[in-house]
Amino acid sequence: MKDGAPTSWRARRPELYPPRGIALWRHVVVGLLALGLFLWGLHALEVTPGRLMDGIGELGRVFMLMMPPTVTEHVWDYVQAIGETLAMAFLGTLVASLLAIPLALMGARNIMPLGPVRLLTRRSSDVVRGIDSLVWAIFFVSIVGLGPFAGILAIALHDTGILTKLFAEAIENTDREQVKGVRATGANRTQTIGFGILPQVMPVLLGNSLYFFESNVRSATILGVVGAGGIGFFLMDRMMISAWREVSLIVIMVLVTVACIDALSRVLRARLIGAVGR
Repeated sequence: MKDGAPTSWRARRPELYPPRGIALWRHVVVGLLALGLFLWGLHALEVTPGRLMDGIGELGRVFMLMMPPTVTEHVWDYVQAIGETLAMAFLGTLVASLLAIPLALMGARNIMPLGPVRLLTRRSSDVVRGIDSLVWAIFFVSIVGLGPFAGILAIALHDTGILTKLFAEAIENTDREQVKGVRATGANRTQTIGFGILPQVMPVLLGNSLYFFESNVRSATILGVVGAGGIGFFLMDRMMISAWREVSLIVIMVLVTVACIDALSRVLRARLIGAVGR
């Protein structure tokens, strides 16, 4: 070997070997601190083996009370409420997706040259998505009253913050050569965005929007618990009076609906992304 060359594989590729010496003790100290923090958290939250066992036993008892599901005269009300939940998820996701596109353009470094505008857009989206949609639903219920409108506003506002961040990152990762090619044809700034950037990111935008629609079907169910309408209202109502067999029916209906939406969304995502990519 030449002078100064590594004399062993450990010297060449130290990441392939376990640490030793000071590095080993550093790992041990970090591991002990993490373990101590975990145990302290269990103690502070009063998580004990006895409570876990009692909870598992109570869960089993409730599960037995839910069997078998019962079909009552309210079943058509449940179907209508599920339709209301789907409408909440769809409209909330649609509004969020439409609002997130211009906001993402304002927050993308390769589109918006003004730093203060980018900073304000990104920090605003951080604040909006930092508050859970359930909290937004409680807030909007107190403003616009009970019903699905509050749920739509909560989903739309929360998802706008998340989609703005995702869309902006997708726009910043576009191929610059394609953008330069569009500019070389004499296109102005608006045309460059429309023909050089948006076609590249559209598959990502569509995929994210469809995924959030799937997720929002489940979220809309929970929002109904706080008065935002949909099947969540009936779910909470049946649980409050311990009508567990009807709760079981509602849960099964929700699971079937979510499974159908997931399958349909998967097919739509594949076709839309394929069509845009061609």
